[in-house]
Amino acid sequence: MNNYQQTKEDVLKYLEGSEEGLSDAIVKKRLEEEGYNEIADKEKVPTWKLFLETFKDAMVIVLLIAAIVQLVLGEVIESTIIFLVILLNAVISVVQTKKAESSLDALRDMSAPEAKVIRNGTTLTVMARELVPGDIVKLEAGDYIPADGRLLEAESLKINEGMLTGESDAVEKITEPITDEVSIGDQRNMVFSSSLVVNGRGTFVVTATGEKAEIGKIAEMIETAEQKQTPLQRKLDAFSKKLGIAILLICIIIFAVQVGRLWFTGADVDMTTAVLDALMFSVAIAVAAIPEALSSIVTIVLSVGTNKMAKQHAIIRRLPAVETLGSTSVICTDKTGTLTKNQMTVTDFYLPGVEDPFTDKWGKSEQLLIQTAVLCNDSYINQDKNEIGDPTEIALIHFAEKQKESYKELRNKFKREAELPFDSDRKMMSTVHTIDDKRVMLIKGGPDVMLDRASSILVNGEAKRLDQEWLEKLKNQNEDYSRQALRVLAFGFKEVDDDHQISLDDEKDFTLIGLTAMMDPPRDAVYDSIEEAKKAGIKPVMITGDHKTTAEAIGKEIGLMNEGDLAVTGKELDRMSEQELDEKLEKISVYARVSPENKIRIVKAWQKKDRITAMTGDGVNDAPALKQADIGIGMGSGTDVAKDSAAMILTDDNFVSIVKAVSVGRTVFDNIKKSIAYLFAGNLGAIIAILFAVIMNWANPFTALQLLFINLVNDSLPAIALGVEKSEPNVMKRKPRDIGEGIFAGGTLKSVIIRGLLIGIAVITAHYIGLQHSDEMGVAMAFTTLILSRTLQTFPARSNVQTAFGAGFFSNKYVLGAVFVGFVLYIITILPFARDIFHIPSDFGWNQGLIAAGLALGSVILMEIVKVIRNK
Repeated sequence: MNNYQQTKEDVLKYLEGSEEGLSDAIVKKRLEEEGYNEIADKEKVPTWKLFLETFKDAMVIVLLIAAIVQLVLGEVIESTIIFLVILLNAVISVVQTKKAESSLDALRDMSAPEAKVIRNGTTLTVMARELVPGDIVKLEAGDYIPADGRLLEAESLKINEGMLTGESDAVEKITEPITDEVSIGDQRNMVFSSSLVVNGRGTFVVTATGEKAEIGKIAEMIETAEQKQTPLQRKLDAFSKKLGIAILLICIIIFAVQVGRLWFTGADVDMTTAVLDALMFSVAIAVAAIPEALSSIVTIVLSVGTNKMAKQHAIIRRLPAVETLGSTSVICTDKTGTLTKNQMTVTDFYLPGVEDPFTDKWGKSEQLLIQTAVLCNDSYINQDKNEIGDPTEIALIHFAEKQKESYKELRNKFKREAELPFDSDRKMMSTVHTIDDKRVMLIKGGPDVMLDRASSILVNGEAKRLDQEWLEKLKNQNEDYSRQALRVLAFGFKEVDDDHQISLDDEKDFTLIGLTAMMDPPRDAVYDSIEEAKKAGIKPVMITGDHKTTAEAIGKEIGLMNEGDLAVTGKELDRMSEQELDEKLEKISVYARVSPENKIRIVKAWQKKDRITAMTGDGVNDAPALKQADIGIGMGSGTDVAKDSAAMILTDDNFVSIVKAVSVGRTVFDNIKKSIAYLFAGNLGAIIAILFAVIMNWANPFTALQLLFINLVNDSLPAIALGVEKSEPNVMKRKPRDIGEGIFAGGTLKSVIIRGLLIGIAVITAHYIGLQHSDEMGVAMAFTTLILSRTLQTFPARSNVQTAFGAGFFSNKYVLGAVFVGFVLYIITILPFARDIFHIPSDFGWNQGLIAAGLALGSVILMEIVKVIRNK
């Protein structure tokens, strides 16, 4: 049996403890057996090892080889630039990895530093890390609970366990055994480490410490949860390996062909110089093929996306999360505060016989309902506008204020003279006031209790006997509210003598006033957001610690649950086999009363189906699932542990913001693909020109420095400018992209090939024209055509569907600025002081420049013509 199912005496006996506490000798022995009451610090991967692991990438290896060759051949500038790029990317990767290691540190910080414990019959304060099973711990309001335990005493004890259960309401604790098998949220005779005592006092015996406590189990799940790579990361990694291997093979083959050609033709040349030239030619191909700035550009584009998301109340902690959001196909969301307002609100009420309540002239029924709701109520709003008290009672205050009745004025006018506080056994509260010169006892409580104790009913302001007919009406109304998962309160009153001291015996034979029904209502905009998510092919799933009926009612109201959808509890989920869950998964839209293990299992089940899954959460209990999910979304109002485990934080805790962020994420991914296509189309054009030169036995059309200049300097700004392109018109009307879809899918590869071919043809033509004058002029003409055509390519790269004018020629000012800067950078290369560096001969003039510019412009115009033809 579980501890909560046993009597406190049996638990004490099992732990070999007593209410006098443990002896020092037993404590010492158990510390040796159980270890300290703390979460162990797991061994982390050293920073130096993380740094070295970044050099495993195939493209990085090719660049390193190219840089070393350049260095050996004396090309110090080129090799230095390559080394700096590789170093920068490695540092960025290590920094992002180290950021992800803080969630366990935050979890340790939540542990209580000290505990009041009974040992050897004496109460003393000890370090919480020294607690052992069997220790007797005392609690009072404001204490953080230092370990898991079974309650021995509980006097008005209320504990906030939201960090474990996700529910904000404090739990009223008991000491009696619980016979049924229940989840953590319903284990009312247990206390759990790191939760907070908000009211009353109590005593408990420690049952679990350290990693055996619930919070320790969560730490273990955080540690073992997989840190998922984003779809883009996976695709870029796979593509990098293939590209790196392909480049190495091509370089080796071209080097071998050139050396073989020299060897077998017996050309009368200096073989050492010729072989070195062939090696430089191969290095130039490696530099041309690899977009050195790709990693940095993707990072910058993602950073731009984070700024856009911040305006949508979504703070990105890990950059790749921006792209992941765009491919999300399942959003597992909390209910309280995310789909709902996290504010209990009176949504309906029932006053017998009153047809038009709360009009300009109130009757006795309306007046008494408001007076009882406000006066028989302990909550209030302080000077800082903070709501203090039970959420249910705060809802009654707001209900009165909505009827334009100031709760403060009512309380000042009708002072409380006596009270019978609420307790969970009798489910009632009573206060005494003098109203209209009569001493009146106002009563509120649960309908099941109030209906049994009342003797009369107020019908349109007139007291009548509570006969069977009226009793049935009240019960039917209560059941109707309950079916809607509304929380119902009943209100009553009775006159008492001036000198009478009220007691619990007075809470009977009173007159019923009516009922109020309240709930935590859905956020206003959540209805449209759920609909938008579904149109975008995203399945929203509610996962909550609340009761099944409440969660199901909310799910149906906001459109999250459709006909045939299922709602299951954590216990029902535990009983499902993996096969059964797999079969039902697509139909389950609501999970209620779930445990941390349940959340991990739900996420893994969706990931098993290759669905990119987002998970929201705010409590410690959510942290493992937040880390396991493809994208964890922490709530701004949540615990530091949840935030540190998440990739994204919602500052407004609003589901609506998630859907808006998904839209931004999709746009960001589209723009990353545009940037990648832009870079690879330009590189393909250069490779085509180089390979053509090899086949024709022409001089190399470019130097390695020229290609590095284009890849790192000239291409970077246009690629970044494409990263801020506006959304495509259908961004939230298409389904999430397939997890197996490559980065060149969706027409991107065709665009790269077409644009690369057109650039290559333009460069080959320019190279040929220049070679008629000299090899140096051929290089200058090829370089000029390549840099201008790649710069102008920015316009057709803005969209695979729309032309530059269709997308709005002036709508992206960054593209215009990037193209202008690209031209300026090119002009710098042909200035007198830079010509020698970039191998531009002195006789390269206006005629050659205009020919190259004309060829570049012609290639771009053809790109737009081909796009129009393809679309038609």
